[in-house]
Order: sequence, then C-alpha cells, then structure tokens
Amino acid sequence: MDGQSLPPEFGRAAEGFRRYLEAERARSAHTVRAYMSDVESLLGFAAQEGTTDLRSVDLGTLRRWLGAQSESGMARSTLARRAATARSFTKWALREELIQSDPALRLQAPKRSKSLPGVLHQRQISRVVDELDAAAAEGDPLSLRNRAMVELLYATGIRVGELTGLDVDDVDPDRRTLRVLGKGNKERTVPFGVPAAVALDDWLRRGRPDLVVPLSGPALFLGQRGKRVDPRQVRSVVGNLLEALGDTAATGPHALRHSAATHLLDGGADLRAVQEILGHSSLATTQIYTHVSVERLRNSYRQAHPRA
Repeated sequence: MDGQSLPPEFGRAAEGFRRYLEAERARSAHTVRAYMSDVESLLGFAAQEGTTDLRSVDLGTLRRWLGAQSESGMARSTLARRAATARSFTKWALREELIQSDPALRLQAPKRSKSLPGVLHQRQISRVVDELDAAAAEGDPLSLRNRAMVELLYATGIRVGELTGLDVDDVDPDRRTLRVLGKGNKERTVPFGVPAAVALDDWLRRGRPDLVVPLSGPALFLGQRGKRVDPRQVRSVVGNLLEALGDTAATGPHALRHSAATHLLDGGADLRAVQEILGHSSLATTQIYTHVSVERLRNSYRQAHPRA
C-alpha cells in the first residue's frame, strides 16, 4: 500500500513526515525513499488491521508488523532498519501532537548481524585495474569514465552517491583532493593518489568532452547521453567487474569503499584519519574495519605459521 492509497489521516501523516525528513533533517533522496517505504509499510499494515486513527497504532501493532515481516523471511538488518524508522516516525508524530504517547519506546528488533563487509585483496584490485586500463587504452569515452570512477572509488572510499554528485570544480588536481558532500550535507575534503589523478585527467581531457551536452552542467561523470551519471550505472559497472573476477563474494561499489578502508588500516593509517576520509559521524562505525584487518591477519597466520 503506497502513500496515495492510505487512509486520509495516515496519508497526511506520511506526507508530513516526508517534509520533515527533507526540510529539517536534510536527508538525501535515497534515504527519504527508504524511510517512506518503511512508514508506508507500517501504516498500510495498520490499515489492513482496520486501524484508521494514528492514535490507535500501539506497541502491539508495531510488533505484529515486524513479526509478519520476520515470518516472510526478511533479513535481520532490514527489520532493524524498519524498527528504527518506526521509532523516528512515532517520535516525530508525538512532537507534532498527532499522538498522545510514543508506542515505539519499548519496541525491539532483531540485532543486526555482525558479518564483516566484503573486502577485495590488493591483487584483485590490481586485476580490476588492469582490465580497466586495457579497455581505456582504446580511447572509448565510457571506458575512460569507468576507469576514472573505479580508481576514484577505491582511492577515496567515497560512497557511490557521493561519486555521482561530484562536479568538475570539486576536483583539485594540484592538491589531489576532492570536495565531497556526504550524508547530512556535511562537506569534507578527501585526498586521492597518482593513479586516480592520471585516470581523472585522462577522462577530463579525452573522455568527457566527447559526451558533454548542454544538459551536462558541471557534472564530473556523465552517462552515455551526456547527463550526470546515475548511481545504478555505477553499480552496474562495478558489479560486472567484480563478477568477472570469479573469486570474490564482494559486490558493488561499497566493496571498493570497504576495501579502501581496510587497506588503509592494513598500511598503518590512523583510525580517526580513516573515519574522516570515509565521512563517518561515529568512530564506532569505522572500527568494524579494524575487525576486518585483524581477521585477515589471523587468516594469514593460520596459512603461514607451521604451528598455527
């Protein structure tokens, strides 16, 4: 059930929550879509139970909603996110005096699994780069673009949405830094290395001019028709490259972010420096990569030490 088919009171509440996310919380379009999908699912479930008054949505409603999704096989991570969305929504509704008490205060959801993120070995990164170099040698604009995008994703650890949001002026080629607009519209400066700088220069000199059109604007990376590249296109490019490796479970651009963070820590980078590069608001989020590094160290030890 989407927002338009919800009972009127629920529809108005959902729209109010959307405006709150966009205007007050400055959430990205992607985040707003995820929040609204969760809220509309909750309100649709309540409506199917015969509830049309927001004040009648109680803790039992929330628990049954999550329980139904759990029984359908929904991942624990998704359930945890939906519970968090419900808490944000009811907290907002209480503030707006749409409800008299917050039913989500005692709402619990399955804890997120602590599986470690997929990380590529440096030799696998080298194979990906070799493939990109070979394609770019032909001078095809999209191949030049793909090489620059992947080099930049791995060099900086930026998110795919941050990559597609970059403008040409966000690149400082002399200092080899990017101006990145991250979550919550927080701006940070991220350095990149020589290989990424070379790939970017090649794209800007030989690739981008062949694709640019009046609608391109200042976008750094362009699609085939000259518009700003779409995150789905980036995911497709990276996904195909990683699938072609044939020896990794890592998938998508986020694997390059995970790999960049892990390789930085493996190389001795300070945890807080990595936090700043990745744009994490909490150091605890960055610490998962220390677990990845330790686990890789253990695996190397077990494989190499005669008495492991």
